[in-house]
Amino acid sequence: MVKQGKIIVLDGLDGCGKSTQFETLGKLLTEQGKTVKSISFPMYDKPSAALVKMYLHGDFSDTPGGVNAYAASSFYAVDRYANYKLDWEKNYAAGEIILASRYTTSNAIHQMSKLPPEQWDDYLRWLEDYEYNKLELPRPDLVLFLSLPLALSQKLLSKRYDGDAAKKDIHEADLAYLEQCSRAAAYAGAKLGWQFVEVSDGEHLYPIEQIRDNLYQRIQEALEC
Repeated sequence: MVKQGKIIVLDGLDGCGKSTQFETLGKLLTEQGKTVKSISFPMYDKPSAALVKMYLHGDFSDTPGGVNAYAASSFYAVDRYANYKLDWEKNYAAGEIILASRYTTSNAIHQMSKLPPEQWDDYLRWLEDYEYNKLELPRPDLVLFLSLPLALSQKLLSKRYDGDAAKKDIHEADLAYLEQCSRAAAYAGAKLGWQFVEVSDGEHLYPIEQIRDNLYQRIQEALEC
């Protein structure tokens, strides 16, 4: 019988501190004696992300909505599939913890938002069937969505790019699109059972250690199931 690992996904809108927590949690889990494979999507340094990079750079359209939800979702799904087969399928089969920064969840956030809300249920059914059934990617055991008010997210992103808005990709540069992403995340998370983790008091991020401890507690509970 094939032994399967656990997939723990961290997701959230840009600026929420996801990358910091991803790195911190990977180290903490390893220190606690867990065998962890950390993966982050998209994998920009791999050939499989070529279409994702073209899309984000604006080669197909200079706005997110210029590329329909299903086409853009496929760009990201193919990147996941390629790297699952080439990189971490063996780790998952060996029973390791797969800690993922973004996953199929990101399609639900960023691509579903392009559709009118009355089409969201159909999109989620299509997405789950496409990635988990047809592409046979494993389903996550726990999705932790780092919640952050959009105004604070934008403030933190501005600091990341030293105030140079030209450095933002087509997602980051479109505020109306990001507002819709926030609504899509709330809807998808409620439908699919994500755990929402507040990472700020509305004006400032909570201390890194406080957020880490909250996330770690939730991961521990999921690993014990």
